[in-house]
Amino acid sequence: MLTGVKNRMRPASVAWLTFMWVLLMGEVSWGNVAAGLALGVVIVLALPLPRVPRSGNRIHWPRLIAFVGIWLWDLIVASAKVAWLSLRPQPQPKNAILRVPMRVSNELVFYLATCAYNLQPGGTVTDIDLANREWTIHVLDASTPADIEREIANVATLERQMIGIFESRSK
Repeated sequence: MLTGVKNRMRPASVAWLTFMWVLLMGEVSWGNVAAGLALGVVIVLALPLPRVPRSGNRIHWPRLIAFVGIWLWDLIVASAKVAWLSLRPQPQPKNAILRVPMRVSNELVFYLATCAYNLQPGGTVTDIDLANREWTIHVLDASTPADIEREIANVATLERQMIGIFESRSK
């Protein structure tokens, strides 16, 4: 019994939940800190989360920093494009559902790539096929074959970036 509790207890998670509770209450007091600690302990023990599998992968920090900068710029550009598509005085563009293969081998990296893609306006991962490593994506603007090819190229670029950041063995 005690080994189960010992394996479930994560002090960093309890501290984070306590901090978030105090922020939610809006006032630092002994009562709020105590309530946050109690709530954090109950949540961590009653709702245990598995450890995040890392598979020995190392993060290539310069590539990650470059990726974040590029991703933020793409976010601004995609937001402007979607705003223009919704506000222009023309009919809405054709959209498409595409199946796109992904070459990432780690499930955590696959998840991170999905999050990065879904946070960008203009396209969404609608289905994930883990067995075949494929995404089914919805593309907002697929008016021409060039638009479809550009979106497939964007997914391939994201895939290369994720592999370079998280799965690259040469450091």
